[in-house]
Amino acid sequence: MAAVAIKFANSYFFPQPVDKSPRYASRKEMKLVIDELRAAFPGPNDVSTDPDTLRTYGFSENSYHPASPHSVVVRPKSTADVVKIVNISHKYRMPITPYSGATSLEGHTSGFESGSICLDMSRMDQILEIHESDSDLVCQSGTRWEDINMTLKEKGIPLFFPLDPGPGATIGGMIGTANAVRYGTARAEWFLNLTAVLPNGEVIKTRSRARKSAAGFDITKLFIGAEGTLGIVTEVTLRLAPVVPTKVAMAQFSDVEHAVSAVQEILSTPYGPHIQCVELLDDHMMKAINTAGLVKQPYPVADTLFFKIQGDPSSIQNTSKAVQSIVKKHGSSHFEFASTDQEAEDLWQNRKYALMSTLVAYPGTRCWTTDVCVPVSRLPHLVYETKKDLANSGVQGTIVGHVGDGNFHALMLFRNDEELSTVSDLVHRLVHRAIALDGTCTGEHGVGVGKKEYLNEELGEGTVELMRVIKRAIDPDNLFNPGKVLDCPHRVTCAHA
Repeated sequence: MAAVAIKFANSYFFPQPVDKSPRYASRKEMKLVIDELRAAFPGPNDVSTDPDTLRTYGFSENSYHPASPHSVVVRPKSTADVVKIVNISHKYRMPITPYSGATSLEGHTSGFESGSICLDMSRMDQILEIHESDSDLVCQSGTRWEDINMTLKEKGIPLFFPLDPGPGATIGGMIGTANAVRYGTARAEWFLNLTAVLPNGEVIKTRSRARKSAAGFDITKLFIGAEGTLGIVTEVTLRLAPVVPTKVAMAQFSDVEHAVSAVQEILSTPYGPHIQCVELLDDHMMKAINTAGLVKQPYPVADTLFFKIQGDPSSIQNTSKAVQSIVKKHGSSHFEFASTDQEAEDLWQNRKYALMSTLVAYPGTRCWTTDVCVPVSRLPHLVYETKKDLANSGVQGTIVGHVGDGNFHALMLFRNDEELSTVSDLVHRLVHRAIALDGTCTGEHGVGVGKKEYLNEELGEGTVELMRVIKRAIDPDNLFNPGKVLDCPHRVTCAHA
């Protein structure tokens, strides 16, 4: 890591002309890579070059950004296995892309056009240590968040990992995304430290297991949001929260503006800290959930808020009364609490199947899903303008939002290339609209391939160039997930011999 630090200092303070000589592996060298991988990992299905598998791993069904199949898929089980793979990658200069839950939407895991190694982290799914008295645990990066909470529940440990992303998300893929309001996001303090393999094969641990530290730079956060471009995260120490009683409520409104205004007032009251999450589903999304038949009982079709309220019984009772009073004040037409724990779980889970419900409700369509985030006070304006833009363009779509933090997802439907072009224009206008409102091009999905073009507008050229300097210092050959987050910071050539 000292060598990386020296490279960073030299490249930033004493910039040199861009080296035009680096190249990626030739076809002959790729064959050598695959041979060495097979020798290092001789087990069944450890290494795959099946064309269908390579394409599946290189493309996402719901991503419409440029993509290529990988050249080989490797399935490690440990940090030591990842080191072996990275060393082979480094030896032949063959790009490497990590792959976990396959839930990304911005082309994060697509293959590199000259050929790439896909690192399937799904076998690295073990919970290694649980420290109940310290409220943390250590797990491998391929572990699914649902499995963590299920394991804790089965062991009778009254703790849980509170970030609440979509079904199937892994810890490695979540780094840089997820939840908000009461428990914050993955960029907060829920990842205490990371173990990562650098492009030169060195293994680092970003910090100790102490709950807080003032020792040097916060290297953990350097890897959060880097999307596999700086290092391959193999192990993570997660902070856990105590399990507390929870109640789920639903409130419906005539429009999004009234719904968001109610949330803003609720969160600014003394009862705000007892609100774990507030989710918005617009009227089109509610209709899609009903039409898809994925719920036991149809919901009234209106712009809808789902609240998750937490605390001891008296706190829940007082908060519930306050919520009910405030939503009524803001024109709520329908309000109800889940009557049983199972109903509460069903009510909360139903809002997670937005993509599936939308596609089932509109057969024969495909869906482009994007997300943005703005200051909460700007959210009503953004949603209103977006729904108006969708209607004027003749595009069917649904909206799901995390109202407590100003983040929302737009699901836009199309049937052919002409409609895809219209949807693409809608996405661009939505992102520019969000940035103009002092927001961000992505609150959860990440940058990948699809959001790179907006970084200069949002962050400024100086900030983006500093990111490139860090990338060049840590990964001078641009081997880790090249083409994602940042445009290639090197002029590389791809040998074909």
